[in-house]
Parts: sequence; C-alpha cells; structure tokens
Amino acid sequence: MNLRILLTSAAVLPLSLLVGQPAGAASADPMAEAFAKAASTYEVPRDLLVSVAYSETHLDGHQGRPSADGGYGVMHLVTAKTLDKAATLTKRPVSALKSDDAANIAGGAAVLRSLADELKLDAAARKDAGKWYQAIAKYSGASSPAVARLYADTVYEELAKGVNARTPAGETVTAPARTVTPDRGPYAKADDLDRPSTLAASTDYPSAAWAPAHSSNYAVSNRPTSDAIDRIVIHVAQGTYAGTISWFQTGPRPNPTSAHYVVRSSDGAITQTVREKDRAFHAGNYNRRSVGIEHEGWVDNATWFTDTMYRSSAALVRNIADRYGIPKDRTHIVGHSEVPEADHTDPGQYWNWTKYMQYVTGGGSANPHTPESVCGTGYKVIDSNPLGTAGTVFLLYNSDNGNNCVATIKATSLGTATATTAFLEVEGKARVTDTGNFEYYAGPVRAAAADKCVKWGGKAGSSTYESGFEHCGS
Repeated sequence: MNLRILLTSAAVLPLSLLVGQPAGAASADPMAEAFAKAASTYEVPRDLLVSVAYSETHLDGHQGRPSADGGYGVMHLVTAKTLDKAATLTKRPVSALKSDDAANIAGGAAVLRSLADELKLDAAARKDAGKWYQAIAKYSGASSPAVARLYADTVYEELAKGVNARTPAGETVTAPARTVTPDRGPYAKADDLDRPSTLAASTDYPSAAWAPAHSSNYAVSNRPTSDAIDRIVIHVAQGTYAGTISWFQTGPRPNPTSAHYVVRSSDGAITQTVREKDRAFHAGNYNRRSVGIEHEGWVDNATWFTDTMYRSSAALVRNIADRYGIPKDRTHIVGHSEVPEADHTDPGQYWNWTKYMQYVTGGGSANPHTPESVCGTGYKVIDSNPLGTAGTVFLLYNSDNGNNCVATIKATSLGTATATTAFLEVEGKARVTDTGNFEYYAGPVRAAAADKCVKWGGKAGSSTYESGFEHCGS
C-alpha cells in the first residue's frame, strides 16, 4: 500500500481560535476547537488526531452509547483499555470521557501522547506525523500486528485524502490532505491485509484477504454436507473494519462472536475471518444455515454505507448465492434484525435494501455507463438514491475544481428513450436540470459548489427523488 501523499506545513486552525470570541459565548465550532486544544495540549499533530477520530467513528460519538467492542465517543475509547488510561492521564471522570466530545478528544490525545512517550518520540519527532505510525497502531489495541497495521494504514489513508465531515450537531470539521511517509517500524514486516493472499485455498472468495477468527468464536463444521447453506445474513458491525476483525480474533470470551466476512466502507475491501464450511457465531438459530457478512459502520450513521461498499458486498453475495444455489431475493438474503428471535436492529433504517438488491441481482449494473464516466475525470460518487427499480441518481464531487455533478443512471428500458431527469441546485443559485427522453442516463449536470450546500435529485420511470440542501462544501 503506497501512502505517499501531499504534506502541508501546519494544521489549519478555526478562525475563531485566531481572533478570539467574547467571554462566555458559545463556540460555533466546538469540536474543531476541541481538536485544536487537545492537539496543542498533548503535542499531537492536529490533522492526525482528526484522522484517527474520523477513521474510528466519522466524528459521531453516538450520544455516549458503546460500540460492539465497548468503545466510546469520537475517539473510540475502549473500556478496560484506552478509556481507563485516558481517565488516569486527564484526571477526568469516565462518565465525561464517554459522553462529552471535548473530554473524549482530550482523552484520545492524552493516550496517543503517552504511547509516543513510550516510543521515546522527542519534540521534533512529535511534529512529524509520519513518526506517530507505531503509536497509532498501538492505540488500536489490535489482536495482531497485521490488524494493527491495517488500522494504522487506514488512519494514514484518511490523512492522505483529507477530512471534510459533518458532526451530528451540524458542525463541519476539516483537515487538509497531507502526504506523509509513515514510519512503520516493526509493523512493516506484518502481513498486509489489503493485499489478498495469492493462495487460492486461503479464502472462499478470491478477492478477500484472510484473517482467521479465534477458534473459540466459530464451530468447525463440514457445510454444506452437514448443514445446507440457504441464507445470507447482512450485518452492520457497530465498529470499524479493523476493529471488527480484531474483535473476532479475540478470545475466548463469554459471548463468542464472528462472521464469515467483513466489508470496509471506504473502498469495499473484504476480509474473510471464518471459512464458509464452518459455522460462524453471528445469527443465533440461523448459524447452521447461513453465511454472515459484517459491514463496517454504525446503524445510526448513514455516512458509512457507501456506494462502493454496497457494490462490493453485493458482488460477494452474488458469488456465494451462485455457489450454493441460494435464490437472490429478500427471503434468502436477510438482515440480522429479520432472523427469527433476533434481538439486533442491524443493518438498520439507513441500509438501502432497494439499491443493494439491485446490485445483487444485476438490476443496477447492466447499464454500460457509470456516474463517473458520465460526469468525467476527477468526479467521485459521494451520495446516491435509488429511483425504485428504474435507476439511481448519483451526486458526485470533484475535489480538484470544487464542482458537483449529478447523473441519473437508468436500470430498466436500457437502449429505449424514456423520461429521465437529473438536477442540481447550488444554494442561492438557480436550479440546473437535464430532462428529456434518454436511452441510458440524464446528465451530467455540473455546478461550482465549493463551500456551498446543494440540493440534488432526479427521476426515472415513476420514481422521483429530491434532497434537501446538504453536502455543504463537498
């Protein structure tokens, strides 16, 4: 994995920190200020601190609720590990570290600084974000060097791309793209889980990496000879990609847990942790008959459910279904919440079953045109919405020129001119619409929207979608 990226010379501080504000006034950017203050207090590079938080939680503290592996807040401080250490270092109560964003960020920064001290990073080294790699890897609490490397690489990839994220409170927190050469130290010799094994027998799905779960977290079996496989269960992990893999590798413990596969949000990478012949412990009385797929993210935060994740997961489901003769329908491809006697809610209200099943059945992939090919070089999908079964409308962004683009890609009546629409409206400007009878797509509709909110949508068949003003600045 190449982590060479553009490096700016200094963290960008909110204007309010530079000019000050009246005493007692509520800050308009409390989380940005919390990152700046924690970075300064503990001498952790500010943008690296933001990248850790974004990698862990997308800056969503989930109102003090824990993740699946007992992590709290935007910095994902884990009970009996980083949470208790943060309480000792900051002298703040555990209750505050769990639920208060500023306290949680300070706690995460304090733990990172303590790890840097253990690594003997001096003042000069602490200014170099690349020197923090080993501290970041240790912060993960990962089950193995390979998973620790996976975690740290993810953080540095976010640092490379830059962060532009909206918090649940509506604040936008940014960190500019930086290219850093990470000093992996001993982790350079760890297995790279982003490079799937070339050994065909290592996984059941050729493009997956292999990171086996602890033997206590699954039951060795001989499926489908011992038990027919006729269901695929979709989960959301309530945690990160690396954290979920690590959790499956940890044991024995009172509640053994695993799934056959884990899918990453950002790029759709897949890791297999249990062979399909064996029974993973993921869905109660469906364990014997199903293959379980975990997806990185949280059920109450839609930002984790990217189009790339949906497409990658759907390709995996198609492969499994074809090999076991499982019908590609919602009777046989189910959410964890739909398993009889289940007490889980995943994948939750934000999981887009319509889009997902279109990708599983091929209904959303027969069109020879993609939103990227329609909008052009440099544009990447940042949001989408299905238009029934007739198509999908996509919102894209080009970070090079600050332009948004909308394209509606048909899924039915391909090659036949039918009514199709795409529109984009930048806040404060007139709406631009492309509408007519088109064979494959409507659009592209482009507009300069850097630092502006946009309203977007489209129509295909009898279905119409129109967003509110959103994606402000991206």
